[in-house]
Amino acid sequence: MSAATPSEGRARGARTLRTAGFSGPRGDAAIAALTTAATLGPLLVPDPKAWWIVGLGALASAPVYWRRRAPMAVALLVGAAMTVMVFWEKPFLPFGPLVAVYTIADVSPRWKRLAAIPAVAVIVGVSLALPGEDSEIFRLMGTAFVAAYALGTSARASRSRTAELAERARRREQEHIAAAAEERARIARDMHDIITHAVGLMVVQAEAGPVVVRSDAPRAEAVFDAIADTGRGALTELRGLLTALRASAVPAGEGLGPAQPSLDGLASLAARSGLDVAITVEGERRRTSGSLEAAVYRIVQEALTNVRKHAGVRDVRLHLRWTARELLVEIADDGGGSRPDGGGYGLIGMRERATAYGGTLTAGPGQDGGFLVRAAFPLE
Repeated sequence: MSAATPSEGRARGARTLRTAGFSGPRGDAAIAALTTAATLGPLLVPDPKAWWIVGLGALASAPVYWRRRAPMAVALLVGAAMTVMVFWEKPFLPFGPLVAVYTIADVSPRWKRLAAIPAVAVIVGVSLALPGEDSEIFRLMGTAFVAAYALGTSARASRSRTAELAERARRREQEHIAAAAEERARIARDMHDIITHAVGLMVVQAEAGPVVVRSDAPRAEAVFDAIADTGRGALTELRGLLTALRASAVPAGEGLGPAQPSLDGLASLAARSGLDVAITVEGERRRTSGSLEAAVYRIVQEALTNVRKHAGVRDVRLHLRWTARELLVEIADDGGGSRPDGGGYGLIGMRERATAYGGTLTAGPGQDGGFLVRAAFPLE
């Protein structure tokens, strides 16, 4: 059996106390009964005291049943009753006031706890000085009340710590849930981009294959090679995503499939797209995270897929502009301008990718006709 952590031990201890009945109304009743019995026992056995002394003893102990509802009022009541009683009968220990002081330190707000310290010191001092108790009794009572206050403070601190650990665990669980949802959305976007790009390109190439196979055999062979290469590339990327989904089953030290795409792969992406893509880069390339480069790659991939599916043109302009503050990515074509939505998630996925890195993405008709996708990513 594995050892429990400190937080688990405290939680088990709290559950044990609740099970045993030491918290809530039942626990308060038990503590009040024990306190009253300890106070009244010496007053009734062996020689019963006067009824009014017994009444003072009950008044100095029984009210602790309401200690959590009104700790200050209960402390004043049991303290006053005990102070009066000691003139005629000295108990072994003032159990009622000790429980009341413990409760003040345990459940009262800070200002009440601080105000109770001098008040308790004065009441205890008066109850000992007026009957003329010696210094030994002063030390004994002082130690008892300091211990009761310290125990109450410790219980409050332990309860606060337990609540803090529970809140931290709740936040950690929420963070894990949010991270899992974000990861699922990322994987869904990646699968959408991989499948739509690869399948769309394969369809276009397959449709062109029968046309050129009869008139231009070398070109037809290149078309079919491109179909095979596209399919293999898509399978490799999908295998990497599926491996990441099974990450918990991968032995330590092994990778999770192929590396994420980066800006270095844009030229190869353009060459495989079946389009005539003119790539221009402005400014000096800055160092960026691999995940941001993967997001730019996927946005360009989806934009090229949309051009091939909707624009009816082959010429595309891909422009990357690096500045001190941002990376601007533009994909423009000379097609018909607006695009049918088709109920897909392409533009939604592109905007989600840009937003995930603090960027923005706009898509619509360009100034010179055609369609323009513009994404801007802030650079730290």
